Amino acid sequence: MKTSAGHPILTAASLGRILQSARKSKGLNQTQLSARVGVSQARLSALERQPGSISVDQLLAMCSSLGLELSISPKDTNAAPASDW
Repeated sequence: MKTSAGHPILTAASLGRILQSARKSKGLNQTQLSARVGVSQARLSALERQPGSISVDQLLAMCSSLGLELSISPKDTNAAPASDW
């Protein structure tokens, strides 16, 4: 059962901010998360700053490690614009 609404990801930059915020809220540093995901700390840092080059496998591994799920749904054209994190 979902307890909170998701956050629309409209840009690569917003994806990076959401992933970074989720990592910090879990109390993980980049080194800890990078070990779980199987990438270097430098790569994880780059993905948080410029996630445009993230692979689907890396994105799913990060989501899994952070207790997040990826969901794709039709855009609600009647909703007010979502604020970025």
